[in-house]
Amino acid sequence: MQRAFETDTPYAAARLLVTLAVMTIGACGMYIVPVTLPAVQAEFGIARADAAMPYSLLMIGFGVGGLIMGRLADRYGVMVPVLIGGAGLGAGFGLAGTTQGLAGFMLAHGVLIGLLGSAAMFAPLIADTSLWWVRRRGIAVAICASGNYLGGALWPPVIAHYVEQVGWRQTYFGLGIFCFVAVTALALFLRRRPPIVLPATRRATGREPAAAPFGLTSFQAQTLLCIAGVACCVAMSMPQVHIVSYCADLGYGAARGAQMLSVMLAFGIASRLISGWICDRIGGLRTLLLGSALQGVALLLFLPFDSLVSLYVVAALFGLFQGGIVPSYAIIIREHFPASEAGARVGLVIMCTLFGMALGGWMSGKVFDLTGSYGAAFVNGIAWNALNLTIAFFLFFRARRPDAPARVGV
Repeated sequence: MQRAFETDTPYAAARLLVTLAVMTIGACGMYIVPVTLPAVQAEFGIARADAAMPYSLLMIGFGVGGLIMGRLADRYGVMVPVLIGGAGLGAGFGLAGTTQGLAGFMLAHGVLIGLLGSAAMFAPLIADTSLWWVRRRGIAVAICASGNYLGGALWPPVIAHYVEQVGWRQTYFGLGIFCFVAVTALALFLRRRPPIVLPATRRATGREPAAAPFGLTSFQAQTLLCIAGVACCVAMSMPQVHIVSYCADLGYGAARGAQMLSVMLAFGIASRLISGWICDRIGGLRTLLLGSALQGVALLLFLPFDSLVSLYVVAALFGLFQGGIVPSYAIIIREHFPASEAGARVGLVIMCTLFGMALGGWMSGKVFDLTGSYGAAFVNGIAWNALNLTIAFFLFFRARRPDAPARVGV
């Protein structure tokens, strides 16, 4: 039997590096559609919104798959879903590269790449990492979550290069082979089950704390967090999904857009690490408020500035401002809900953020098709960001009320 508090060890640090590598590789599924979107749209002869639909289905599959893979990880250990994820990515990229129509292309992204592929290499890995760390849990989870953005910084220019050199179909084939081999090999290092760790509050009191988060019912608070998750990610998806096409429409070329996406997500890595550090000091709710406000500012900057240099600067600022928003929800739940409910509640909110990415990717393309401009799509994103900020302010002021319960933490 494992020792009860076998955490924060050198093995945990080595495992964190392997987890970071797995998440970085698995992230390629999320970022291939924005880069290949112009080429796929041209070959299939479809509208911009239709070309963005595979991304939306991928994100829906990603969200639902995270819940399924999380349950598998709880029961069998994280190695099992990671192995499934490697096979899902391999099969999904292979099918997408051979399909001759949009329906098969969307199926490959939604079911294989999203539901069975990348989903296994995000939420389950974050949950697993949190079980191996106590004293440095915040920074460990931040490092793990940054793999998603590290992949975003690395993959777009690589994908863009091979799309230009050998075509998008061959690029899909190559990624499928690489992901299957690399993820399968790395998964073998994750065989060991996590130690048994009791929540700090339970160790101190012998029972779980009762929760009336923000002076609301648990259902009301959870619902508001889920709506906030959808809203922030509808706004977040506008630049992330359409920056390549936006640059192509402005005449700068898809390659420049891929570079901007890479810059945006590279700064997102720094954002996640900094936000993790900030969360440990000011709490998750204040971190969400800060990130949401700054994301809104960055979206506003896209409206007046569309020169090549200014777009690089705004893309960098957007990445720096928004990277810590999604992880802050996990901290909020840890602070305001009982520890025994944290896993399910975090998974639900993360699923809603991914649904927001899916909705936003499609919606921005639809607004572009209706208006012929991305200006209205940026305004739409700003409106959704305002909704997120409003909910965050509401919860913040509720939490400050004298009769509001204290944070329960773990």
